[in-house]
Amino acid sequence: MKFFRVLDKVVLKIEEFILGYSVIIIALMVVGNALSRAIFSYSLFFANEVSQIAVIVATFMGISYAARKGRHISMSAFYDLAPFKVRKIVSTIIPFLVAVVLFMLAYYSALYVQNVRESGTVTSALEMPAYIVYIAIPLGFFMGGIQFLRNMWINIVKREDVYLGTDAKDYNDEDKTKIDEATHL
Repeated sequence: MKFFRVLDKVVLKIEEFILGYSVIIIALMVVGNALSRAIFSYSLFFANEVSQIAVIVATFMGISYAARKGRHISMSAFYDLAPFKVRKIVSTIIPFLVAVVLFMLAYYSALYVQNVRESGTVTSALEMPAYIVYIAIPLGFFMGGIQFLRNMWINIVKREDVYLGTDAKDYNDEDKTKIDEATHL
């Protein structure tokens, strides 16, 4: 078990590194290109492509991170009104279903990446193999699927609380004074 905890921390740090630097690259490319056009009347030929690559990486690699932190998109109107037992069941079944869908998407996107690789397609500005950019898609789906399985598992194992992510308890179960203090700094 200690090995898996260490592995989880390493994966978390890698995810944070990738996501952090992707956002920084997006900002640098967009702002740098705008400044270059405004000051020098010259557009950086690679800025759009690098920004698009960083957006793809941040989007798909962020699936796992969002699932871990319980920050994924959710429709919670009925969920918030439900009693504990219903929320516990829903928080166990939905992550499983999402994981199945993500694994299917990982499989089909891996087939797509393979097709792009075999076609020899390159990016227009940097002329790098396009499949290298798209590898983030099946990898992100796969890592997200694993994380949603972990979310399901933590809700099975820890019966006293509902977890939205492995690092996030359900906000409906938190002490209301703690929430008020956190929101009114």
